[in-house]
Amino acid sequence: MQYWLMKSEPAEASIDDLAAAPGQTLPWFGVRNYQARNFMRDAMQVGDLAFFYHSGCAEPGIVGICEVTSESYPDATQFDPGSPYFDAKSAPDQPRWWLRDVRFVNKTRALSLAELRRYPELANMRLLARGNRLSITPVTAAEWAFIGKLLEQ
Repeated sequence: MQYWLMKSEPAEASIDDLAAAPGQTLPWFGVRNYQARNFMRDAMQVGDLAFFYHSGCAEPGIVGICEVTSESYPDATQFDPGSPYFDAKSAPDQPRWWLRDVRFVNKTRALSLAELRRYPELANMRLLARGNRLSITPVTAAEWAFIGKLLEQ
């Protein structure tokens, strides 16, 4: 099992949206960074767990846990000219952008970015790296366990 952190702007898809979705499952669409895409397309596996992270909001932070439930498949928004995620250089026979479905596991207390930064145990976490803007990042087993304990408090 691998662990991940997946960022979403709550106006686009929140943890509550995931919990309310049919089957409590949503496609993780709109990723337009090659490294984040590669993590999702090539490295994630069905059954992996991820922290659901709200970004682009007043208080960014971890707000829940989700599970990867599908193999990767092309993100249909890249082909839709009406979508903000449209990519005119992507073609259905050679898609650039891929996604996976995720399922709601649970909503947690909000664990803010500021709080995460306070713990030396998380000093090497990719989320906290200077200049990191990736929407999907790996989380080590030690980071996962430490954050899990914080979320139980």
